[in-house]
Amino acid sequence: MDFEFTEQQRLIQQGVRDTVKDFGLEYWRDKDRAHEFPTELWSAIGQGGWIGVAIPEKYGGAGQGVLELGLVTEEACRAGGGSTLSMLFMVTPVFGAETVKRHGSEEQKQKYLPPMAAGELDFSMALTEPNAGSNTLGIETAAVRDGDSYRVNGQKVWITGIDKAQQCLVVTRTTPFQDAPKKSFGLSLLIADLPSEGLTYQPMEKLGTRCLNSCQVFFDDVRVPADGLVGEEGKGWGYILDTLNSERIVTAAGCLASGDIALRLAADYASNRVVFNRPIGANQGIQFPLAEIKITLEAARLLNYKAASLYDNDQNAGAEANMAKYLAAEAAFAACDRAIQTMGGYGYAVDSDLERLLRDVRLFRLAPVAQEMILNYVGQHILGMPRSY
Repeated sequence: MDFEFTEQQRLIQQGVRDTVKDFGLEYWRDKDRAHEFPTELWSAIGQGGWIGVAIPEKYGGAGQGVLELGLVTEEACRAGGGSTLSMLFMVTPVFGAETVKRHGSEEQKQKYLPPMAAGELDFSMALTEPNAGSNTLGIETAAVRDGDSYRVNGQKVWITGIDKAQQCLVVTRTTPFQDAPKKSFGLSLLIADLPSEGLTYQPMEKLGTRCLNSCQVFFDDVRVPADGLVGEEGKGWGYILDTLNSERIVTAAGCLASGDIALRLAADYASNRVVFNRPIGANQGIQFPLAEIKITLEAARLLNYKAASLYDNDQNAGAEANMAKYLAAEAAFAACDRAIQTMGGYGYAVDSDLERLLRDVRLFRLAPVAQEMILNYVGQHILGMPRSY
C-alpha cells in the first residue's frame, strides 16, 4: 500500500534499498548465530549518509525529519535485520542526534552532529535502572556538581550499544526526589565519554537481539565535564519525553519491517507448498489470518507516518507515537507467529529465519515501553479516564 511520498522520500527509500541489498536474511542469520555485531552493514549505512538523514544540513546531515528517518529505518530493516536493526537507529540517530539537535547547545551540535552524520560517532543512552523501568522519575543514579564537572554514581540495566559507542547520554538525578519542587523536576541529561574512568559494563544474556549487547552499567565517581549537560539542569524530564516520542516511531518502523518479512515468507511458502493437490494458500484457514495481519500492519504503518509528521511539525505526537508502537509490535509478533504456523515444521527451523524474527520482535512488546503502559496512556490521556497506576 502506497503513502503519498514526495519524490525525495521515494529516492531515500530506493537509496536505502540499494545500500542494504547485500545484507539479507542469510547475513543476519549468521550474525545471530555468532552473536556478532553487524559491523559491515552499519558502516555501509553510515557511509551512505542514512544515519544523518534527520540532522540539519549545516551539521553535515540531509536536513530531513523523523518521518524520513522512519522510512530509512523501515527500508533498512526490511532487508533482513528486522526489529533488531532498528535498535541501532534508536541509539545514535534518536538518542544521540535528535536529543542534541533539539535540546543541545550550539557547541554540542557542532561537536557531535557532524561525526554522527558521517557515520563516525555512535551514541548509547543509559536510562533504565534496576528499580526504575517504566517509572523513569524513580531513577536513582545521581550526578553532583563538583567544580567544572559532575560526579556520577549509580547503576543502569539493559543499556544497548554501550560497548560499541563513543558517547553515552546518561539520565541522572541532579536534585534529590525529596528536594524537588515538583516530581517531574530534578532529572538531567549528561553526555559522557566512552570509555570513562569509573564507568564499567557487563553484557547480559537474553532471548533475542543477539547481535547487539545489552549491558548492566556501573558508574563509580564517573567525571562528566559540565559542558556535557544537555539543556538546563533539572529539566531533563521534558527532554526525555520529546526524545522518546521519536524512539517510539523508529521502534514501530523496525517492527513493521519484521512483520513484512514474516508475512512475505509465509505468503510465498503458502503459494508454493502443495498438499492434497493444491497450494495450502488456497485454503481460507491459511489465507485469512495472513490477510488480517497485512491489514493491521498497514494500519500501524499509516499511524506511524502520522506520528512522525506531527513530530516533525512540532505538534504533540505522544498519542500517535505510542499507539503506532503498540499496534506495530502486536502486528509484528502476530505475523511472525502466524508465519511459523503457516510453514509448519519448516517454520520452526532456524534456517527459516522466523524463529530469529520472533525472538527479536518479542522484545518490543516490552520495550522501549511496555504495551500495558501504552494502554495506561491511552486510557488516561486520550479517553480521559482516571489514572490507573
